[in-house]
Amino acid sequence: MSNTTPRVRELNLYRQYFDLVAAGAKSIEVRVKYAHLADLAAGDVIRFRIKGTEETCEVEVKQVTEYPDFETLLNGEGPSNINPNATRDEQLANIRAIYPPEKEALGALAIRIELIG
Repeated sequence: MSNTTPRVRELNLYRQYFDLVAAGAKSIEVRVKYAHLADLAAGDVIRFRIKGTEETCEVEVKQVTEYPDFETLLNGEGPSNINPNATRDEQLANIRAIYPPEKEALGALAIRIELIG
């Protein structure tokens, strides 16, 4: 029996997305494939924080899927899993407003998450 402690990553989230995660309404987190996330794997824990506050919530990573860009990610994962309150086109625009083209070119990660607790 394994006695290993899961790795915990701390990532910032905007309030609107944090609230969706904390309510259990968001099951896919979208990120650019930065070097520090390249080894993110099922079983890891992400502690989301609203930047500049002490508000946090923790999720378990269930699966990580890599896509070449955000459009392919939205098509593959379904927009309602990412943000049930926005259309696919709104989500694509919002994601691209956060991550400019040079960041998107690094690749996109769909991180399937489940709220802990």
